Amino acid sequence: MSEMNLVGLCGSLRAESSNRKLMFEAARLFAPKSFAEIDLRFPLYDQDLQDAEGLPPAVQQAADQIAAADAVLVVTPEYNKGLSGVLKNALDWISRTENKPWRDKPVALMSAAAGRAGGERAQNMARLCLNPFRPRLLTGPEVMLAQSRKRFDEDGRLNDDQARGFLQELMDELRADVRRMAG
Repeated sequence: MSEMNLVGLCGSLRAESSNRKLMFEAARLFAPKSFAEIDLRFPLYDQDLQDAEGLPPAVQQAADQIAAADAVLVVTPEYNKGLSGVLKNALDWISRTENKPWRDKPVALMSAAAGRAGGERAQNMARLCLNPFRPRLLTGPEVMLAQSRKRFDEDGRLNDDQARGFLQELMDELRADVRRMAG
């Protein structure tokens, strides 16, 4: 299984977010056949909205992309010592889909933050939020990029050899998990 399809969810909507840069650097190191970032600009989750209008098409499309992918990247910033509302809202919406897209899906979780902990709290919260969906959430190596605004060059590439090494190891683990799942 040399040609793998990868999708990514970034909990930050900023175009120049260090989390988005980390996601794209991870995708580059994973070297998939294809990579797609899932657009998380969903309406706020509201059961009344779902009852009246059904699932928004963008939510079903995201669930379908996750289901069709060989592996998933989930990247979260840390906002006020927790995961971003954007990511939590997306997880809430996607959980309402019928097809259980996360089930047994290899997932690599990572975070980047301006602080010195690199988004550790956000990553722990994201892990707790993902667990009920029963993905194959990798346990490590943990990639928590501290002082992240200083860690990328003008081309969006990681300029820290140690961080790039951990990220490469995580992508190697993700690729190996996809192969294990394929049998």
